[in-house]
Amino acid sequence: MNLPNDLKYTKTHEWLRMEGDTAVVGLTDYAQEQLTDIIFADLPEIGKHYDASAEITSVESVKAVGYINAPLEGTIEAVNQALKDEPEKINQDPYGEGWLLKIKPDNAQEADNLLSSDQYKAFLESEENKE
Repeated sequence: MNLPNDLKYTKTHEWLRMEGDTAVVGLTDYAQEQLTDIIFADLPEIGKHYDASAEITSVESVKAVGYINAPLEGTIEAVNQALKDEPEKINQDPYGEGWLLKIKPDNAQEADNLLSSDQYKAFLESEENKE
């Protein structure tokens, strides 16, 4: 499983990368593996504001629907339009071309409260041990 060290992670399986004052958000490698073949990405409305942990959007796979939550409170600045025609990019390159959206956080320091790659890995291991 690929968990880049330069990203932050949530317990709901989103990743976040700060680029200046904007946060790029996507679905983790773990989440896309669990969903298997993603066939549709419902992208949120640009300009809409979300509270942290609020459900922003969803992706559909042949297996299930995965819900995407806001890792930070903020406003949607951009969405990955390429996913409308090629949602499989989420499976192929979840940390690159498969990014979902960009959000302008109300408080960028909130990102410091998210999980590091090591913390996220430990969280995943603890969840697997519960099964």
